Amino acid sequence: MTCYGVLHDFDNMGFQTPVRAFPGFRKAREGVARVLAPRELLKQELRAGDLLSLEGPGQGAALQIAVFDAAGRPALAALGLQPDAELAQETCDIAELLGWISANGGDGAAGIPACTAGLTGEPLLLKAAAEVTAWICCPANREQLAFGGSAGNATVTWQPAASNTPLLPPLLGDTRDEFTVSRATAMSYEVKKGEIIQIIDVEGQQCSDFTAFNAAELQRGEEKMIDGTATRSMVRRAYPGPGLLDKFFDRDMRPLLNVVQDTCGRHDTFGLACTARGYEERGFPGHVNCSDNISESLSRFGIARRSAWPAINFFWNTWVDPHSHHIMTEESHSRPGDYVAMRALEDLVCVSTACPDDIDPINGWNPTDVHVRIYRPETPLRRAVAYREKEDAPMSISQNSAFHERLEPLTQHFAPARDLWAPVSFPSHGTTGEYWACRNAVTVQDMSGLRKYDIAGPDAEVLLQRATTRHVAKLAVWRGSYTLMCDEAGTVIDDGTLFRLAPDLFRWCCGSEESGRVLETLAQEMGLQVRIHDMRGAMPNLAIQGPKSRDLLRKITFTQPHVPQLDQLKWFGVTIARLNDREGAPFMLSRSGYTGELGYEIFCSKADALAIWDAVMAAGEEFGITPMGSAALNIIRIEAGLAAANAEFAPGVDAFEAGLGFAVDLSKPSFTGKAALERNAREPRRVLKGLLLGCNDVPLHGSPVYEGERQVGVVTSATRSPSLEHAIAIARLGVEHAGNGARLEIGQLDGRMKRLGATVTDIPFIDPQRKRARA
Repeated sequence: MTCYGVLHDFDNMGFQTPVRAFPGFRKAREGVARVLAPRELLKQELRAGDLLSLEGPGQGAALQIAVFDAAGRPALAALGLQPDAELAQETCDIAELLGWISANGGDGAAGIPACTAGLTGEPLLLKAAAEVTAWICCPANREQLAFGGSAGNATVTWQPAASNTPLLPPLLGDTRDEFTVSRATAMSYEVKKGEIIQIIDVEGQQCSDFTAFNAAELQRGEEKMIDGTATRSMVRRAYPGPGLLDKFFDRDMRPLLNVVQDTCGRHDTFGLACTARGYEERGFPGHVNCSDNISESLSRFGIARRSAWPAINFFWNTWVDPHSHHIMTEESHSRPGDYVAMRALEDLVCVSTACPDDIDPINGWNPTDVHVRIYRPETPLRRAVAYREKEDAPMSISQNSAFHERLEPLTQHFAPARDLWAPVSFPSHGTTGEYWACRNAVTVQDMSGLRKYDIAGPDAEVLLQRATTRHVAKLAVWRGSYTLMCDEAGTVIDDGTLFRLAPDLFRWCCGSEESGRVLETLAQEMGLQVRIHDMRGAMPNLAIQGPKSRDLLRKITFTQPHVPQLDQLKWFGVTIARLNDREGAPFMLSRSGYTGELGYEIFCSKADALAIWDAVMAAGEEFGITPMGSAALNIIRIEAGLAAANAEFAPGVDAFEAGLGFAVDLSKPSFTGKAALERNAREPRRVLKGLLLGCNDVPLHGSPVYEGERQVGVVTSATRSPSLEHAIAIARLGVEHAGNGARLEIGQLDGRMKRLGATVTDIPFIDPQRKRARA
């Protein structure tokens, strides 16, 4: 890199001013706070000098802490703690910890020494005297979880000690080698088939060019390397990612690597590695560049020099503008410690760079190092992407749901659903078969990605009356209602089902963590006596949907006399039940769903998830039970006219324009967004309607809707209806063009070069009076 006398420098990490801010980019050594749900276990790697702060879940509540050294031996003393009990394994989801103990040569069945930390309202501060692994448990028994009586959340904050050494993410397994690629350099290396390569952005916003050659082909004199065009053609997207379409291919369409984990999710496969010519034409002759660095590094393998190398540029944030088709770029999305992990499918010769570009934003104007780890083939590594509740929230990697052990033998087609992998379809029946099973028999679907919050306390009703659009004071115990949270403009923030389990205890099941932030902010602003429990992943749930769902549940549901019985549950009723008999696994059972069919939902503890799945499948065999994925669900919910986030409701769209006016009670004294919704209800501009197409062409979300030459609406969702045997769409239309029977056209090919004729109709398309759900 050309040397300059730097008179003033800057860094995007942690930069905050009124003019420009980077809230999504914390400094690498800034403390990280994580929330623990009831029964959750948090693993935290600690180095000497690191601080650990523990808070909550409430007055008089306690956490349990177990600590181990590098050899897997108990080491509570390293945090200044003494054992006072064994870890109460029945009060937490223990499987991950037991697996970790076993992998480190221990025996979890022998009992795990723990310290019970009673919290009195003040944070408990611990300092590590040595390198250890701490496990923190927020205890709750399964009945407390299902019935809504848990103590609530705890907060664990980790503050790394000051150090000059890079702060790298925890190891993924047993490494064979690791090295740092210093900024503005490149390094080549060999990888054996089955080994895993982890490429780490150490300080954030640092691009890293990468390519790999088939080592056997190099021996034969052939340079067969990753081919970006072949890869894009095979995976049908800009670059592969963990999941079904996860491989990099060579020019012969042979896979070289598969992506196992990716915590950034923004990369480039279009551009070249930076070149000498590229810098020369911008006025920087002699600037060090990745292409020359790659050539120099690969020369020891006899690979011919190139002035411009095609490469996969990890962490380079590019996209194609949909209107101009220009390739656009700006600062990278990668945070400190973000990484990509790939498994080699052949013996490979690889090269990685740390890009030297310091004259534009692609490296955050500040080139830094890249770190590479190579793991042995036997390293167990599940596929994962990163999930953040908010741009400045701590990262977690996607997990398998509590039902995954039963789902994985049935399908390999999973997609991220917030922080979990959810099935898209099951090949034994296919999406269409799953659809008809839900219409005619019964289906079971893993819906664990839903967010759940328990709201408890004397002001719980007051809070929810202000936060939601339905009249909560009219909601009886053991009843639920579909409702919305809106902002002051009446825009829908989130939708969900609110259940009342006791006079001062509610459970809110919704789609987004934004609900939790809204509730927390309102409770603080209003000075309310209320506790909001974020259940996070503690309550997996199943949707049992279809006309045979009640018959199935009659075989396995036990309820006590003081709560509603299964056959007493009307639409949106809720009860507390057990599996088979009074000693069975506890769960919350609601008559609700997202299909428009008769259906129920089960909410349980992780510890009981597999037993409940097995019971549901066994009881459903005589009714032809079929697992259902998200693809079939999407068809059914569109036919039922049910709204989805970022489709029917989105930023700038109020509740009435989203077709959700039925969930707004303007007779309530007050709720957030009421004034705006009253105004908009008097003079609506847009409404949500259905479109019946006379063909099987399915328009994309966002397709324009025309009357003649004028755009009068936009498609929010569309599918081919198996029941109606043609395509249907939900669209937001100007009120002047929304009359039933009106003929409109959906624009394709830039909106004007192809048109799909459509007739305006009401939604739902099927069962408009919801007779099936009410059956």
